[in-house]
Amino acid sequence: MIRLAPQFPPLIKGMAAGPANPLTIASAEAQRGTDAGLLVWSLTDDRMRAALVLAPETPLSHAASALVACGVGLQNALGVLVPPETAVHLEWAGGIRLNGGHAGGMRLYSSTLNADDIPDWMIVSLELTLRLPDKAEIEPGETPDWTALDQEGAGEVDAMDLLEGWSKHALLWLGELEHPNGLATLYREWRGLVWQLGEDTAVTLPGERIGGRFLGVDENFGMILKACEDTRLIPLTTLAERV
Repeated sequence: MIRLAPQFPPLIKGMAAGPANPLTIASAEAQRGTDAGLLVWSLTDDRMRAALVLAPETPLSHAASALVACGVGLQNALGVLVPPETAVHLEWAGGIRLNGGHAGGMRLYSSTLNADDIPDWMIVSLELTLRLPDKAEIEPGETPDWTALDQEGAGEVDAMDLLEGWSKHALLWLGELEHPNGLATLYREWRGLVWQLGEDTAVTLPGERIGGRFLGVDENFGMILKACEDTRLIPLTTLAERV
């Protein structure tokens, strides 16, 4: 039986975007006042795109952790579907890596960029490369900083299964954030997945790119970065954008 649309959990309402950008549709719906749980999606042979609308009840400083929750949800979904030798890591700033190569990323959008305000809505967007374009004509391993599922031994993964899995796992972790110890529970899961923790790294922020040793995070997943003798805290809310 051919499935024409993915099956989402009861709290998720799916909307197919076709060739349109899911983020554009999701942002328009969010600004109209749509209920939380709208998941706008688009699947092609080459990539998976999705945008999940949220309605936080806490200030952005806490609610921004939804980006981490959705990232862990994607890793959990991939972990079920890809071969065990395919390593999935999450960059602090939202990037997704397969066996060390970039394969996509997540971004956070919010009605407010003020960390102390409760957003009217937030959107977590996802883009994942399923297959490299034919015109690239490259062999696996030739471009370590640019990869896709098919380049990492996971070309047989059904994109619709992956989208369904992401919605289920992301919803579970988003629900965890509502519990008193939710951030701590999420941190324990995320810590084993984060890219370059304890290593030298570079982060691109609005208007600047900074590098240093990634020492860890604070209670709201703000990055603690040490450069030379200076230690800097970069709040996770720094990653929030306007549509």
